[in-house]
Amino acid sequence: MSKTTRTALVTGGNTGLGAAIARALHDAGHKVIIAHIPGHETVAHWLQQQAEIGYNFTAYGVDVSDFDSTQALAQAIHADGHQVDILVNNAGITRDATLRKMEKSGWDAVLRTNLDSVFNVTKVFLDPMLERGWGRIVNISSINGSKGQFGQTNYSAAKAGMHGFTKALAQEVARKGITVNTVSPGYLRTEMVAAMREDVLNQIVAGIPVGRLGDPTEIAALVAFISSDSAAFMTGSNIAMNGGQHMF
Repeated sequence: MSKTTRTALVTGGNTGLGAAIARALHDAGHKVIIAHIPGHETVAHWLQQQAEIGYNFTAYGVDVSDFDSTQALAQAIHADGHQVDILVNNAGITRDATLRKMEKSGWDAVLRTNLDSVFNVTKVFLDPMLERGWGRIVNISSINGSKGQFGQTNYSAAKAGMHGFTKALAQEVARKGITVNTVSPGYLRTEMVAAMREDVLNQIVAGIPVGRLGDPTEIAALVAFISSDSAAFMTGSNIAMNGGQHMF
């Protein structure tokens, strides 16, 4: 794996999988910028905790669902002397309900945060990557973007759309030194999954051939590889890591 120091931006990088990805990229020798929800009161404490264990991150607040907010993010990052070489579009939310019960607001919130954000954030950082002739864009999708999931028409549609975006953009920038890939994790050992009812969680684990939840560090290690020079021949791919729960 390349040890060249570059700068990575991870959206939703202060919680769960995003935090694991941020640490893995830091371990790979990169400077890491975290994008988080504006006004998130726990970010300063989290940054201090990370610094105490050797992870020094820079953080910016942004509403990834709003294009003007992502433009302001890019301006602030550049004004502070940073350039984004590695972009990990990880931010996402759920608003689960069957389609019959789903409110339009629940559909809109998920599509804007999970899918519109990929356009918004990628758009503002793509041109500088093209100018430099090097870049890595990694879009964090989900097993449910490939297989679907009861009660998640909004989430599954957004996550499937992310890979359509990946495949199209990969073709546009392949000759410019930029790769664009999707990573589709299965169910991971995160706070969100841990909060599920025990019977539901047991049913999920029973359906995973390896017999356990994934660890965020496993996905993070994959993202770190895809973000390296060694992965220059990988683009337009959807890499699944789900313990065999969905094979395609």
